[in-house]
Amino acid sequence: MNKAAQKQLLLLISGLLIIALSIYVGLRVVGSIITPKETPGAIAVTQPGIPTPEPQETPDVQQETKEYVPIVFIGKNSNGEEVYKVIKREYNHDVDGSKIRFAINSLIMGPLQEERNGGIYSEVPTNTNILHIYDKEDKLIIDLSSGFAYGGGTESVYKRLFQLIKTVKRISNKPAYLYIDGKQADVIGGDGIMITQPLSESSIGE
Repeated sequence: MNKAAQKQLLLLISGLLIIALSIYVGLRVVGSIITPKETPGAIAVTQPGIPTPEPQETPDVQQETKEYVPIVFIGKNSNGEEVYKVIKREYNHDVDGSKIRFAINSLIMGPLQEERNGGIYSEVPTNTNILHIYDKEDKLIIDLSSGFAYGGGTESVYKRLFQLIKTVKRISNKPAYLYIDGKQADVIGGDGIMITQPLSESSIGE
């Protein structure tokens, strides 16, 4: 083989080596792009112009529903006539117990100050105590202390009885009986007001 042929062969081999090296380097670069390695402790970086999604709050599907109990007090209508006024009190079963106990207790406590300022009042004596309330399947027994039955005169006793009856009837459809100091109250007050039981709007005369 002459020198010219040897030189041509050497150039050919060099060219092949360069091509092979280029292919190898190229494959390494492409592989690093396709399967990048994660760096431990790396921090994710958001791309400019792409907003980071805000965490979505799960809406509370269980909304508390407020419950109210009607309490009957006394006030005046637009004509200045005295009438029985229904005032609603917010009720919480976990705190206040049964609705009927809550209602009678609210009746004894009387109107709130802002209600009094608006002319609302009550004839139920504040020294009345709830002795027992029996809420049975077939009837309701409300046992109050003697503070409910006396004081204030006959007209006051009439009014407080109607307050009690109207309040109870707005809460329960069961036959309701009034007891004073553990005994059924067929007569009440110093003047001996007769009561027919179970309680109804016609239990007493005016």
